[in-house]
Amino acid sequence: MATDIKDIIENIKTISMTDSALNSLMDFERVIDELDIYTFENWKRGELVEGPIYEKYFVSCTFMWPYKKMPDPRGGERLLDYGCEIKYKRDHLQYPVKVKDTSDFKPGTKVPKMARIPVWLVEIVMPKQLMLEINQGSLELESGTVDMEDIEQSYETGVDKDMYKTDAAAPDSASVAPQGNPNAPV
Repeated sequence: MATDIKDIIENIKTISMTDSALNSLMDFERVIDELDIYTFENWKRGELVEGPIYEKYFVSCTFMWPYKKMPDPRGGERLLDYGCEIKYKRDHLQYPVKVKDTSDFKPGTKVPKMARIPVWLVEIVMPKQLMLEINQGSLELESGTVDMEDIEQSYETGVDKDMYKTDAAAPDSASVAPQGNPNAPV
């Protein structure tokens, strides 16, 4: 079964009209980003073609890549460690050809002929709990504040002194001052 460009456009239209689907996609993407999947080759090139599809405990999305730009499977393996399911599938994308003359139309119609190119489809089924945990963690980091008094007290009490010890056997170790500590010896 070939993927049709019309179905992809309809899916994107549906997502843009509902806030909950957009929020789910943002949570889905946050998990992929936090697990550093984008560091693997070609994962950034994926395009959403289907989803989010909601089940009781899972959300699934299907992404598409050009056939010669398959995403590195090691990225998918990393998702497996967090309870996700990954399915790779070869398929074809159907799209209308650019009309230059009447031979580019289907016979007897004014509808353009369809062209097909090979693509990779990757379906990711992700636990809702994982999406929730990573979303809560990012919200806690976002709302967290740094107490400057605690930092200053740690300098005064020497909590960080072990971190800045110099090794006498190391050459030139006493001549290099650690970055960020104004009280460090030079």
